[in-house]
Amino acid sequence: MAKRNVTVRMKADHEYDAVNPQGNVVNIDMYDPEDKKAQSPMELILSALGSCASVDAVQMMKKKRKTVEDLIVEVEGERNDGIPAFYTAFSLKFILVSPDAKEEEFAKVVALSVDKYCSVASSLKAPITYTSEVKRPK
Repeated sequence: MAKRNVTVRMKADHEYDAVNPQGNVVNIDMYDPEDKKAQSPMELILSALGSCASVDAVQMMKKKRKTVEDLIVEVEGERNDGIPAFYTAFSLKFILVSPDAKEEEFAKVVALSVDKYCSVASSLKAPITYTSEVKRPK
């Protein structure tokens, strides 16, 4: 079973960096919209879902020898009103720009991408385990 990991580190009260083993950094913040410099963790879930499904959809259309000039995915998440404000539903609108693709074939590709191949969509149903520890400053 393959594992992936990132390390999240606090930069300031509402700012974090997530770094993978290759050194790629994602900036994260929890500021109000007018002060935002990066996506929030909840926005990153939407970004991960949309981009994961996009990659598979593009690959499948290209396997069908269709021209992919552009692909846009508008991702929306509906959140619980209480705390925690988790997502209760997701909506993805896939827009393919192609001179030779057909609506029906693209709809099938999107369904396969989201329902079968998208690791992020499947991961949203996975159990979560955790541990904690306290270290003393040196």
